Amino acid sequence: MNAETGTGLALELRGVSKRFGALAALSDIHLQVRPGERRAVLGSNGAGKTTLFNCITGDFPPSSGAIRFFGEDVTTFPAQERIRRGLRRTYQISLLFTGLSVLDNVYLACRGVSRGRFSFRRPRASDALMQTAEELVTTVHLQEVRNTLVSDLSYGQQRQLEIAMALSGAPRFILFDEPAAGLSPTERRELIAILTGLPGHVGYIIIEHDMDVALRVSERVTMMHNGRIFKEGKPAEIEDDPEVQALYLGGATHG
Repeated sequence: MNAETGTGLALELRGVSKRFGALAALSDIHLQVRPGERRAVLGSNGAGKTTLFNCITGDFPPSSGAIRFFGEDVTTFPAQERIRRGLRRTYQISLLFTGLSVLDNVYLACRGVSRGRFSFRRPRASDALMQTAEELVTTVHLQEVRNTLVSDLSYGQQRQLEIAMALSGAPRFILFDEPAAGLSPTERRELIAILTGLPGHVGYIIIEHDMDVALRVSERVTMMHNGRIFKEGKPAEIEDDPEVQALYLGGATHG
């Protein structure tokens, strides 16, 4: 890997900062993530995690620094151009079509990133995008409720549906924003199974408050504090680090 050019990296942030008036939400962030890597970004509320995501996706332009996506400088690109290059994201608050079925939601997500997205033709069961939607519904373990209205799903099932929609259009990298928030223990186990079962070439960053979920679905962890990167390491290293325990876990260890 060439650190100067970013060759071989899925995502690279070079000195990214974001200010809102006098508030420095992010300060000099340097981050490198390889293709296919699963990374967790952890930290307390206000650490800068969601602002980091917003800068990566183009929702907020950084105040300074550069962002490269698979070697291409996308710092000034709008969000839709980053989506076209294979970047996807889920949000803390579900953004779904509640009056449509699970399958229709996934189909529309596939249609939205396809060349025929402006066509008014009603899809047939043999439609290639419909078949892709069926496969994605199975990938996130929702095949038994494929024809159920989203409004009738449990909260955990809605989060699973968001993952299916993020997988539409063959993404190269996904940002998951607190997917385990509000889930029951059973739903969290289902989420872990889905994330660990994603295709190996699809890398992701997950922001998560649930330490157990984050450490089980990631290969490397980045800790943030006050808008800066505080520590990086493998899950076991982060879990056993005394400074991390003192700052985020109150000195307690988590298995």
